[in-house]
Amino acid sequence: MLDKFDLDILAFMQANNQISQRHIGDQIGLSAAAVQRRIKRLREDGFIAADISVIDRNLTGSQITIIVEIFLVSEEIELIDQMKKTFKETPEIQQCYYVTGESDFFLIVVVPTMSEYEKLTRRLFFSNANIKRFRTVVAMGLEKIGLDIPLQYLVQQL
Repeated sequence: MLDKFDLDILAFMQANNQISQRHIGDQIGLSAAAVQRRIKRLREDGFIAADISVIDRNLTGSQITIIVEIFLVSEEIELIDQMKKTFKETPEIQQCYYVTGESDFFLIVVVPTMSEYEKLTRRLFFSNANIKRFRTVVAMGLEKIGLDIPLQYLVQQL
């Protein structure tokens, strides 16, 4: 079970996982050693799933973000599992959501050019007999990017 200290630590870590444990401790009223122990436990318990760096896509040449809606022919579990595996292994796919409703997947794709996206569609979508159709939406601007979990709802449960 998480307590308020854990939630405070998670909030700091979501904003900047390079922040010093001493600084976190000073802000929330714990020693650096106590913060270190809690972070270790939060990692072991899976609350902190990864420590990553967010790379500025404008400096890497991957400037086009595309949202792709996928409609499958068959919803056999083996075919869906194969789609999930393929999407997970494709580096251009930044996020993959298996969804309910008319469509089956939403993908967030990041590519440097539309030509690269066309190659990706040929490789992944047109060559796959289980993809009935797909719909592409190109993002005109990135107004918010993040993976932060809204922790305020957890605070209400404490």
